[in-house]
Amino acid sequence: MNDQSFSLLPFAPSSSLTNCEIVGNITRYNHTLAIFYELRCQLEKLVIPTSASEPARQDLLWKETCFEFFLGVKDSPEYWEFNLSPTENWNVYRFATYRQGMQEEKAFTSLPFSVQKQSDLLLLALELDLDRLVSANQLLEVAISAVVKPTEGDLSYWALVHPSSQADFHRRDSFILKL
Repeated sequence: MNDQSFSLLPFAPSSSLTNCEIVGNITRYNHTLAIFYELRCQLEKLVIPTSASEPARQDLLWKETCFEFFLGVKDSPEYWEFNLSPTENWNVYRFATYRQGMQEEKAFTSLPFSVQKQSDLLLLALELDLDRLVSANQLLEVAISAVVKPTEGDLSYWALVHPSSQADFHRRDSFILKL
């Protein structure tokens, strides 16, 4: 089992979300990936989309508050982007290489994740069957990120690292966790 804690950093330290924190952990065990996010903030200062009556695959989730992670296999340019909304809507995209060949990943017809909201805490937890994407012996490189929409101001971009002068979660040099 490989278990790692994480703490995300805002792209712009001058963000209006100075009292917010995004932490969590990610674990790979057997053929399962589990990821858990905690967004600690005064939630009334954020735009948190309300739950969907029927969670579904949806595009453009990153235009609102959304949790994301990226999986790549070591020494392969191919990678996957996972988008998880507080509405419980979701999407998974496969890319052939950096921002090229984007297509919906058809290996998933749903994603089993849960969302809990408290006054100053938003929790999201997902368990994912990796057999649909990779073999058990393949080393994964992972990037973890989030987009947070404040009630006032611009979207705030959070990630493990920001290796560029622009917020860009797709850069392979941001896939810094090894599972």
